[in-house]
Amino acid sequence: MNRFSLYILLRILLMITTIMAGCWLWWNNYQLVVILVVPLLLTQVFGLYYYLNRVNRKLTLFLEAIRYEDFSIRFSGDNKLGKSFSALNHQFNEVLEAFRQTRAEREANLKYIDTIIQHISIGVLSFDTDGKIELINPAAFRLMGIYRLRYLDELKTAHPDLSELLMQLPAGQKSLYATQNGQQLSIHAATVRLQGRLVKLISLQNIHAELQQKELEAWQNLTKILRHEIMNSVTPIVSLIGTMQDIVKYDMGEDNTEAVGDLKEALETIESRSKGIMDFVNAYRDYTTLPKPQFTNVNLKQLVNAVSNLLLPEMKAAGIIYRTHVSPDNIEIHADETQLQMVLINLIKNAMDALEHTAKPWITVKGTLGNAQQIVLEIADNGPGIEPEAMERIFIPFFTTKKKGSGIGLSLSQQIIQMHGGQLKVVSPPAKGTTFFVLLNT
Repeated sequence: MNRFSLYILLRILLMITTIMAGCWLWWNNYQLVVILVVPLLLTQVFGLYYYLNRVNRKLTLFLEAIRYEDFSIRFSGDNKLGKSFSALNHQFNEVLEAFRQTRAEREANLKYIDTIIQHISIGVLSFDTDGKIELINPAAFRLMGIYRLRYLDELKTAHPDLSELLMQLPAGQKSLYATQNGQQLSIHAATVRLQGRLVKLISLQNIHAELQQKELEAWQNLTKILRHEIMNSVTPIVSLIGTMQDIVKYDMGEDNTEAVGDLKEALETIESRSKGIMDFVNAYRDYTTLPKPQFTNVNLKQLVNAVSNLLLPEMKAAGIIYRTHVSPDNIEIHADETQLQMVLINLIKNAMDALEHTAKPWITVKGTLGNAQQIVLEIADNGPGIEPEAMERIFIPFFTTKKKGSGIGLSLSQQIIQMHGGQLKVVSPPAKGTTFFVLLNT
């Protein structure tokens, strides 16, 4: 017999003994003593009831532990009452341990997913039907150029049309959005129902570099085709002109001096223009066959000084005030030094050309560390600026606003910076000068 059964039997025997004693006292006229026996009997009955409800209380405590996720409780106090109690406590503890492990795994998975969301470069945010933000990661803040967001309506200050686009974009659909700082955001929407609530999940990805790369490839392909066709047409012409010149010189004689002279002059003009076309086409060979960068660690200050020393005499002759500032001095870039020098020379010479008719002209080159260890190189001038109509076309190959320009410098510079994983941007308010920004990673 286990202890639980023994305890019940003993309690029942004690109650029977108490009842018999009370009856004996009643029949022997000890009524006053019987009054004292009654509370004792009630206490024993209550004790037996409380003892018998031990399992119910244990079950209640077990269910409450599950409800409030308090899995630190352990059932073992009444193991000595018998095998059935010991087995019941063991099962309760096993179930609570299983719940505890499940919760720990769930929390670990949520932490893992949250860590991924916080560190990925794709912006992620979710909001309810009222536009209240429930989740947003640092990449989304960075892509939208904000630092805090509680409701979608707060986006209207920085991006007037973005909040409406996010609210109305159907699930499973994509859209493109151009930010005010020149980024192209690819937006993808999805919806999920959580506990009866409809939540929209948005992913943001900056595809500006990809679009520029596709545009660059298109221009390169077009340039290759044009070069191939022009060279195929011009090369035979140049060859025939040489043959005709020989005929005029050696076979026609001097019978008609004036006609021969005119013919020679015409042939020389055609030859000159044909060679000019060939030279023009060959000038764009670098644009389509630019070699891959040979990356080394380049000190930014030394790079700027080298380019400055090369161009400083020409700027002094033009009366241009030239200033440089690189801080800190030990900024290093993992880049191709020769190609970056080419970019700096192009940008500074463009600034020099823009200052031709500017009073008290100046050029400033500044190198600093931006956010997230990004290197920012600024080339600024106080020239007349770039016309708004030309701003969207200055990086297009062959486009130029200069009389003697080839239209290849800026597009070639942009290609070099893209191959370095960076961006080339320009800001030029009307009549307030121009600033080019070279953004590179350390």
